[in-house]
Amino acid sequence: MVKAQRIHLVLGDQLSHSLSALADADPKTSLVLMAEVMDEATYVKHHKKKIAFLFSAMRHFAEELREKGFQVRYVRLDDPQNTQSLKGELTRTLAESGASAVITTECGEWRLAEEMRGWETVLGVPVEIREDDRFLCSIEDFRTWRKGRKQLRMEYFYRDMRRRHRVLLEGEEPVGGKWNFDAENRKPPAAGLKGPKRISHKKDQITKAVLALVDERFAGHMGSLDRFDFAVTADQAEMELQQFIDEILPNFGDYQDAMVKGEPYLYHSLISSYINAGLLLPIDVIRRAEAAWFEGRAPLNAVEGFIRQILGWREYVRGIYWTEMPDYAGLNHLSASRPLPQMYWTAKTEMACMRGAIGDTIEHAYSHHIQRLMVTGNFAMLAGIDPAAVCDWYLAVYSDAYEWVELPNTLGMALYGDGGVMASKPYAASGKYIDRMSNFCGGCRYDPKLTTGPKACPFNALYWDFLDRNTEKLGRNPRLSNMYATWRRMDPFKQDAIRKHAVRVLETLDTL
Repeated sequence: MVKAQRIHLVLGDQLSHSLSALADADPKTSLVLMAEVMDEATYVKHHKKKIAFLFSAMRHFAEELREKGFQVRYVRLDDPQNTQSLKGELTRTLAESGASAVITTECGEWRLAEEMRGWETVLGVPVEIREDDRFLCSIEDFRTWRKGRKQLRMEYFYRDMRRRHRVLLEGEEPVGGKWNFDAENRKPPAAGLKGPKRISHKKDQITKAVLALVDERFAGHMGSLDRFDFAVTADQAEMELQQFIDEILPNFGDYQDAMVKGEPYLYHSLISSYINAGLLLPIDVIRRAEAAWFEGRAPLNAVEGFIRQILGWREYVRGIYWTEMPDYAGLNHLSASRPLPQMYWTAKTEMACMRGAIGDTIEHAYSHHIQRLMVTGNFAMLAGIDPAAVCDWYLAVYSDAYEWVELPNTLGMALYGDGGVMASKPYAASGKYIDRMSNFCGGCRYDPKLTTGPKACPFNALYWDFLDRNTEKLGRNPRLSNMYATWRRMDPFKQDAIRKHAVRVLETLDTL
């Protein structure tokens, strides 16, 4: 073990050479510590491909730091001396290196942040936790933005971020005369719609070793390591970004809400995992997309919609997370309490849309945002599934999921569990929406046109039953007034039939 004055701890989602924790690292006096630990790999049962992606990317990043001359202590999961916790590895490294201080960058999850705040006392040395300036809105800036606001709507935050960072502006006005082109981004899938072929990165010896390790140590976790195509270095992530900007972005806007059987990606970017792990920087991605518009290589509805996901939603949900926690995680506005159906782990269901979205998740550790929101999330909300169980599932199974981004999107957007902190209404939809925006229903045993009976789409009765049983909490929401008016106009016998069918659906969730 080399002697060092300071330890610079780099976490698995901090794989950026511009990381604040490395800003003043000195190859002569600093020791960079990185560690694969069971505490972080198993606090939820993460997908095998998620673990493999992060371990391989971490190992490659450590090699890059060594090539730049840094002293790096990299602790592998199977190291016999591994304490399997970050605190344990810091304790061991401090003792062996003689270092007298620890420097790190703020983490992305409340549970670890709470632990880190106690490290100075436990470790007996100063611990400096620096701001993560890869984000474009600091937590304090978000607190300032939200102060005095009765409603925390993303749209107004997004406009402020556009102005602050001078993105897609002509003078002080938005290009194209509108801030948001979402209304132009809702085309249903055209017949025969297929996404482009994606890059499959060659696996080097580092990645092969990680795949073998994960296959052995995490055998009971979701998924398979077959067809592991992830980028594991910044250069590989850059290749995927370049392909997206050049070949895929022009069609992203039109079809970002479309769902097609057997097409898990369509025109989505697949770079969220790389941004969230630090292999790509959000401001660089935004500028590249913006340039595609100004240079005439992609239409505005596509570019604006893509940028809104990063500059708007990504920054906004992080702000919500850190300013609402820790109470936020326990919210359950609709008092949902049913256990998570087994189909979420197996994809064994005759509902074609659920089978497709969950099947993609099992195979790829990925499902695009409309499938997460309007299929798996929508179904969980309509069925009254316990929000904590749903949030743990989303956190475990997606390669881009960290609690700061997963929890608000799942609890707030998909489940309306926060009672409207994020969304002005629940994103509830019947089978008719899924039929309109996908080609799943044509091959399904359930009919989206039927609400009751053995062939009725389960989403339909659950939709009306969801509104009915939550009337006290949702009935005065102005954005639901038309649907409640429709429900009230229904014949009482029809209402009763829907309620009874919904009960049958809820009693048979694991056999649908």
